[in-house]
Amino acid sequence: MTQQPTRAQYWLGAFLVFLAAFCFATKGILIKLAYRYPIDSISLLTLRMLFALPFYVAIALNLSRKLPPAKLTANEWLVLALLGITGYYFASFFNFLGLVYITASLERILLFVYPTFVLLLNALGGFGRQTVRPTKLQLVSLGLTYAGIMLAFVGNIETSAQKNVALGAFWVILSGLVYAAYLVGSDRMIDRVGAQRFTCYAMIAATIPTVLHYLVQHGFSLGSYPEPVYWLGISMGIFVTVLPTFMIAEGIKRIGSGNASIVASVGPIFTIFLSTFVLHETISPEQIIGTLLVLVGVFLIGWRGNRKNTDTE
Repeated sequence: MTQQPTRAQYWLGAFLVFLAAFCFATKGILIKLAYRYPIDSISLLTLRMLFALPFYVAIALNLSRKLPPAKLTANEWLVLALLGITGYYFASFFNFLGLVYITASLERILLFVYPTFVLLLNALGGFGRQTVRPTKLQLVSLGLTYAGIMLAFVGNIETSAQKNVALGAFWVILSGLVYAAYLVGSDRMIDRVGAQRFTCYAMIAATIPTVLHYLVQHGFSLGSYPEPVYWLGISMGIFVTVLPTFMIAEGIKRIGSGNASIVASVGPIFTIFLSTFVLHETISPEQIIGTLLVLVGVFLIGWRGNRKNTDTE
């Protein structure tokens, strides 16, 4: 019988998820700050992954000493690697690319569409899973989420701070779709190896194509950027990648994935405040109303859902 968490454990779990949501919310801010210097998307993503890599390797080695070996076949290792590449290379690269064109606050709202994609993929029986028909409440939440996204999108079309709203929105929404596919496909593998070990293996696997992409595009020139770029890269690697992924994992242990997804839905609010005060982005009334609709929709999905893994980005 599963032991119920004490009140102190519950609030510690909620605090860890809340803190992780704040860390994830700073990602777009740090990326936009880095784009003020001469650096492109794949270079910045490579710095993030390389600075995070030693931590994931060390944690994976520590877990291998504490836990029984992961008994996976060659095909299962390949599937695990492909999932990591999907979730942390493709999804992250599309996200970084989208931030070239749109504001950090709009990016966070659009990216938050991924729980609805998870719901739709489950309803369609994605990755050979049994179809899960959405409830009426979940259908209402889908409507609210997409209405909020459309309202926020329309309210940002004329914003001078954005280079190409349509193109940026395309890349960010594609990132959310790819990340949702990663979440849906990773359920069984997480059951096999555990959430923390799976995250480490997935991040290590994703680092390889990221570095190869960089080498093909730029060669061996990773040491040629201004000093602030490296500090921003270190911040993204540690405070936006390593720490929040494990805080989320520890939070889920204490409060459950459904509650964790609800607490984590405060992320867009953090991003809006940070983008206003740090980047001086202008927030439109439509964006505020759209954000509230998205949060209500995601809240309803998280309340009725039971996702095993809410690591984002």
